[in-house]
Amino acid sequence: MTRTPLRTPTHDGVLEAARAVAAILPATPLLALEIEGRTIWCKAECLQPIGAFKIRGAWHRLSALDADERARGVVGVSSGNHAQGLAWAARRLGIAATIVMPVDAPAVKLANTRALGAEVVLYDRPGGVNRDAVAQALCADKGATLVHPFGDPWVIEGQGSAGIELARQMEHMTGSGPDLVVSPCGGGGLTAGLALACPDAAIVPVEPEGWDDVCRSLAAGAIQTVAPDAPPTACDALQTPATHPINFAVLAARCPFGLVVTPREVAAAQRLAFEKLRLVVEPGGAAALAAVLAGKLEVTARTAVILSGGNTDAAAFAKVLTPVR
Repeated sequence: MTRTPLRTPTHDGVLEAARAVAAILPATPLLALEIEGRTIWCKAECLQPIGAFKIRGAWHRLSALDADERARGVVGVSSGNHAQGLAWAARRLGIAATIVMPVDAPAVKLANTRALGAEVVLYDRPGGVNRDAVAQALCADKGATLVHPFGDPWVIEGQGSAGIELARQMEHMTGSGPDLVVSPCGGGGLTAGLALACPDAAIVPVEPEGWDDVCRSLAAGAIQTVAPDAPPTACDALQTPATHPINFAVLAARCPFGLVVTPREVAAAQRLAFEKLRLVVEPGGAAALAAVLAGKLEVTARTAVILSGGNTDAAAFAKVLTPVR
């Protein structure tokens, strides 16, 4: 039976996704980090096999396809992390994958996606090309299933498996789960999944300057879009023009507010993660930690932070570690 994405993601769906993910992937570490005398707990999704949490949603979505859908292949849109997650899951399941990616995606993400066996179709992001329209045309031509990076219930539930893991890890280590989870946010797949996974915690999405559509959407009570002249950002993983209704329905009910971080704050968080946790975290993956370090919200004794990805070019990361004085 063909599965339609037009259903509502649920907590039970997240639990199912967590079981599916646990069957093929070990839990990522939950690391303690001392900040001004208080411990916060960092979920190191940058240590996933493809370097980002996106492997979770991709695996849950693809493993839910029936035999006919698998035979016709899948199409995705991504700046790189969803692309790699989708390519990884597709190769493991024997499914053909085509990914629509921007020409200015980080070279490491393009190379890794191709190395995993996916076909890459490039588009010019500054040229105003609608990536979703390109993907829909490919789906129509191939008869393939679109696996959206965030606006899909199976993807949302799959990303939420990270929240199930961290809650269990915190319970084991401290005796209680999180009451505050701070997460990088692009389209809202991860934050919506975390909200479903951790119903007793406040979920705070964090976006880069100029790409704060979710923050503004929460404040306005309706979906807002990124401005046409949004500035360039090193947080390529968080460059989405607008969230989708399926995500916003969850976020509006569970997220009290969103936060915005600057490039300088993001770079400082990358350096601290490297110095204190020995982790390589890409700019978008460090956004939540950046907000905490900058004092943009009051942390609790049970605060968790998602380090969502670590796919950054070596040269770019070297510049972060040696900032210009």
